[in-house]
Amino acid sequence: MKVWKTAYPWLVVVLLLFVWMLNYLDRQVIFSIFPLLQAELHISTVQLGLLGTSFLWVYAFSSPLAGHLADRFGSKRMICFSLLVWSLITLLTGYVRGYGQLVAMRSLMGVSEACYLPAGLAMIAAYHGTWTRSRAVSLHYSGTYLGTVLGGTLGGWIGSRHGWRSVFNLFGGVGVLYAFVLMSLLGNPSAETQVEEPPARGKGFKEAARVILRTPGYRSLLTVFGIASICDWAIYTWFPLYLYERFHFSLTSAGFTATFWIRAGGFIGLLCGGMLADRWARSTDRGRVWTQTVGLGLAAPCLIVSSVTGNVSLLCASMLLFGLGKGMYDGNTMPVLCEGVSAGMRATAFGFLNFAGTILGGTVALTAGILKASIGLNGTFLGCGLLMLVAAAITARIRMRSLSAESI
Repeated sequence: MKVWKTAYPWLVVVLLLFVWMLNYLDRQVIFSIFPLLQAELHISTVQLGLLGTSFLWVYAFSSPLAGHLADRFGSKRMICFSLLVWSLITLLTGYVRGYGQLVAMRSLMGVSEACYLPAGLAMIAAYHGTWTRSRAVSLHYSGTYLGTVLGGTLGGWIGSRHGWRSVFNLFGGVGVLYAFVLMSLLGNPSAETQVEEPPARGKGFKEAARVILRTPGYRSLLTVFGIASICDWAIYTWFPLYLYERFHFSLTSAGFTATFWIRAGGFIGLLCGGMLADRWARSTDRGRVWTQTVGLGLAAPCLIVSSVTGNVSLLCASMLLFGLGKGMYDGNTMPVLCEGVSAGMRATAFGFLNFAGTILGGTVALTAGILKASIGLNGTFLGCGLLMLVAAAITARIRMRSLSAESI
């Protein structure tokens, strides 16, 4: 029984890692089969962009409420509901007959996928305390990379051989089956399994938002998360074109280089950052904040170097180290949040982070395109690097604390 109590929290992480992998796989796969969609449904490049936007904005505005529902009704319900619904939508996408239906499906997917991450991270935080929380969250985040890679490679491979509809049918079907597996294996944290006191009955949305936004350190955390998202979206949107134009890479080489080095570094950063933060947190209550500060402090100058160098080897090394530092930051956001926000409001609190990050990131990705003629893409990346230095300075001063009962 004792062994199972120790092992089950890690089983939860593995189970949710595959949910997060499917989340990214299902949202990304559409872009790997775009030529096939374009040929059959006569979709233009602008319309493809609108497909991404329809998902993005719906996802952003759904995140805070989705997090709140997880706090009110339980993480397991929200996780399983989210996976089942977005998998059914993926499955149904294989039967669309026009562009309007495709936009509707992507919008519905935005709502259903937004329900997962706040609930999933809140559940992991409930099962893992100071000794293991950063490692658990970091391991879960690796599903991002697995889903992105599989969505791009498997989607294109299956679509080229069996048609684009089979891609959605297969991935959607796998998700539906996994949702039923998850329902039987996943359990809500109980008094015996979770590392903290069970949360009290959830507050109303407005009251929860008021408490969260007044929590010492949370607004700084929100600001840094927004800056980090700005840098992410600018890089993943425009770096392939930057490499194509400045270094004269082929489109294939530009796409690979712009993602591989950052993703490889990010994976290493997640694992190393998780181990470092858990160890550091044993000796100081600011160990996780310091880990994030080190990560951002490493990532910022590397991004600046990437924006000014003309040497390909130095560029790739800088991107690798940028990813490493960013991974150290990403894997510790929820653990740092947990230091000030009570268990009954964590999904809501992360939902606000998700909202701010997506809105700001998407806006800057668009703005970078508008400013390209005047400052160039390297100007955008240089600005992002400088912003990340500011974020590192803000992070170094974060002191998350619970809002006292008298203040509430």
